[in-house]
Amino acid sequence: MAIYENQYVSITTYTKDGSEKNCPIWIVGLDNKELGFTTDSTSWKVRRISHTPRVELRPCDSRGNVVEGTEVVSGFARLVSGHEFQTVHDAVKAKYGFQFSLIVFLGGIKNFFRKVSSSSCGVIITVD
Repeated sequence: MAIYENQYVSITTYTKDGSEKNCPIWIVGLDNKELGFTTDSTSWKVRRISHTPRVELRPCDSRGNVVEGTEVVSGFARLVSGHEFQTVHDAVKAKYGFQFSLIVFLGGIKNFFRKVSSSSCGVIITVD
């Protein structure tokens, strides 16, 4: 099974000192060995990817518990906006449907009550 066919994938990003940080994400397959996901533009994932683009992916459950015995997929991530963001957004929406729409809606409510609003960010991963 290709990594993007999983419902949830654990992404490993790296802090400036090289420490690993894991987080479950929804992921989609794009063209040319690329994968994509969306996240809040103020998330720690975005901050870590902006200074260390190397990432690792593993199938996991909704809580981020990695499936034992599965292969690690390595790659390099980049933050995207504009047309590339829209491509990733549309692919995630197509795969996750109502769940994705609900998350976007709840994010809008969260932004309404925050003093500083945030927006979504697209991430494209090129697999090694």
